Amino acid sequence: MIKKLEQSFYLRPDVLKIAKELLGKILVTNWEGIITSGRIVESEAYKGIIDKASHAAGGRRTARNEIMYGLGGFSYVYLCYGIHHLFNVVTNLKDAPHAILIRALEPIDGIDEMLRRTGKKKLDHTLTRGPGNVSKALGIYTKHNGIFLSEERLYIVDDGNQYKRNEIIASPRIGVDYAGEDAKLPYRFYVKGNPYVSGKK
Repeated sequence: MIKKLEQSFYLRPDVLKIAKELLGKILVTNWEGIITSGRIVESEAYKGIIDKASHAAGGRRTARNEIMYGLGGFSYVYLCYGIHHLFNVVTNLKDAPHAILIRALEPIDGIDEMLRRTGKKKLDHTLTRGPGNVSKALGIYTKHNGIFLSEERLYIVDDGNQYKRNEIIASPRIGVDYAGEDAKLPYRFYVKGNPYVSGKK
């Protein structure tokens, strides 16, 4: 049975557990009736105020990251390097700014539309590999920041697919060298052997 994740899924305090449990779930966008989706195969957890790699490190609070301080279950979409729109899931309770970056998907629905959006001629593993490509393929932009993830436009579903514990690898996050010791934390999770996974396997 396919069902949308309820807000209670996102409100839990353990961002690492949620990041792992998001693997295998399906991220769906429905922009004016055009549906695209993919199975999440790579995620990264960001542990809020105590995490030097987080946008909320040390309690930093800006117009950009304000959504992180709200309730879990909302989208946090920001612009990286002025080019890539990166999609994150806000978790935990109010004023506990945890978030999970979705780094890679295995495409399911609307592949022709994803190819059109990304300007690719044919399907290969680069289509939804890496967080910038995920957003581009699914048509997610900063204007979609702050969407409640139980809406019809942007949501995550559980179709019962679960990876076994030995299929999930934990490693340090990618591109967070500025975070000092926190850059080494094993807060990135991915599906072993999946060709859509970005970065070093």
